Amino acid sequence: MVQIENLTKEFDGFKALNRLNLNIKKGSIYGLVGINGSGKTTAIKHLAGIYRQDSGHVRIAGVPVYDNEGIKEAVGYIPDDLYFFPQYNMNNLRKFYSGMYKNWNEQRYRHLLEVFKLDEKRKVGRFSKGMQKQAAFIFVMSIMPDFLLLDEPIDGLDPIVRKQVFKEIIDDVAERQMTVLVSSHNLKEMDGICDSIGIIKDGRMLIERDLDDLKSDVHKIQVAFKSDETQLKDLGLEVLHQESRGSIKLVIIRGKEDEVIQKISDAKPLVFDRLPLTLEEIFIYETEGASSDEIPY
Repeated sequence: MVQIENLTKEFDGFKALNRLNLNIKKGSIYGLVGINGSGKTTAIKHLAGIYRQDSGHVRIAGVPVYDNEGIKEAVGYIPDDLYFFPQYNMNNLRKFYSGMYKNWNEQRYRHLLEVFKLDEKRKVGRFSKGMQKQAAFIFVMSIMPDFLLLDEPIDGLDPIVRKQVFKEIIDDVAERQMTVLVSSHNLKEMDGICDSIGIIKDGRMLIERDLDDLKSDVHKIQVAFKSDETQLKDLGLEVLHQESRGSIKLVIIRGKEDEVIQKISDAKPLVFDRLPLTLEEIFIYETEGASSDEIPY
């Protein structure tokens, strides 16, 4: 299990993380989402053992992460801002990683090298951004991590490569119970692979739920009533967003499905349809609909 408890971190008086809590179940894929500057990368760097918390606790497998070589060996980390030794090619890096990590898997390395078709003799510093992402993925998966931390891992990758990256991740989760945290702006892609989602805002956790539960409690509907004066808020519904399209209202509502349906049905609508709701829409309406004061500690 991966756990962050009441984590606070300041940089020159700016509070990047403010009593942040985060929990990831073993063998699951967790999506961490938030706007730029919300604290995603700072949280991930604490889990990678790069930053030391000002207060709070950061634990992986029940033990503190910072300055813990044993747990770091079980953690694979791909940052958004990649760095490679300027003169190293893939083969040089293979020797480096294989000497650093006791669980290095040469067969896995050869397999991934073939899958992504990278030139082992070419200097990695001369690769494109997308190719460098692929190289980083090859090495981090070849150390056979128990815990995988990915900060914008598919940025710069074409659709075919993105699909292959997620296939390799999902296979390891299924076969080895690897635990994954992935941060990405591509919410459509995360919608298809994540078991649970954490939405972070202003350095605090706004929502943390299993993805299926989150979707079951937020609903997108279009509705019209005989009287324009009928308001959904007056029906006791929690409206996150509402817009009018002529006489039709397009509404995002949070609440239990059966209760939402019953309350709207009791008002005898002329039109009442439920529409599919994406993770991207949930993220937009949840982050726009909550002020900093409304975010629970």
